Amino acid sequence: MTTNKLDILALAAHPDDVELSCGGTIAKYCNEGKKVGIVDFTQGQMGTKGSPELRLEEASNAAKILGLAVRENLGFEDVFFENSIENQLKIVQVLRKYRPEILLINAPEDRHPDHVRASDMSKAAVFLSGLKKIETKEDGNIQDVWRPRVVYHYIQSNMLTPDFILDVSDHLELREKAIWAFASQLHNPNDKKGETFISSPEFLQMLDARGKVLGHSIGVKFGEGFIGTRNTGVSDLFGLL
Repeated sequence: MTTNKLDILALAAHPDDVELSCGGTIAKYCNEGKKVGIVDFTQGQMGTKGSPELRLEEASNAAKILGLAVRENLGFEDVFFENSIENQLKIVQVLRKYRPEILLINAPEDRHPDHVRASDMSKAAVFLSGLKKIETKEDGNIQDVWRPRVVYHYIQSNMLTPDFILDVSDHLELREKAIWAFASQLHNPNDKKGETFISSPEFLQMLDARGKVLGHSIGVKFGEGFIGTRNTGVSDLFGLL
C-alpha cells in the first residue's frame, strides 16, 4: 500500500488555492523529481466565474504543467462544507493512502472562511490519521496509520508573518503557467460580468509584490512563506540562507 506514497501532499479548499499560494514551491520540488500531489476539497462550484466542470479541467491542466504525481478532488460542497467527522475521515483516508512526508495546508487565517475551515479540518485529520483505533479502508483493505513528518500552512490572501521563506526564484515561469491554467478565475479585460476579488488585476499584482518582498527579505529574487504548526527545528546551521 506504499506504491502511491508522496514526498509532498498539498490540501486545498479550492482548485487554484495551492497554485496561487505556493505554486513556486510545488514547481521546485516537482522539478527536483519529488513525488508531489494536490487534493482539492471542492470544485469551487460557488465561485462567481467558471463552472465545476471548467474548474476540474483547469485543475487537471495545472497538474500537467507542474508535473504532479496525482491530483484528486474530494467533492465537498463549496462554501457549505463542514468541519465534520465524516469529512475529517475522508481526509484521513487520503493521508493514509499517499503517506506524505510533508503536508501543506490552507492558511490558518484568511478572508475566505473556507480556507480557515479547511485548515482546521486538515489539522484535525492529521491527528486522527495517527490513531490506530480509527479504522479506514482503501479498496476494502484496512489502511495503516500515518502522520506526516511536518505540516506547514501556506499563506493566502491575508498577509501573515511566515515562520520561514522558501527561495523559488528559479521556478517563476512554471509557477505563472500553473496559475494561468485557472484563467476563468483571473483578470480578463474582455469579461463583461464584472470583477471578483481574485479576478481584479490588483490581486496577481499583490501576489507578485509579496513574493518579491519575501524574497528580498532573504536575499533572493522571489520567495514563498510558510507557517509551521509547531516549532521548526534545524539540524544544520550551514543549511540556512
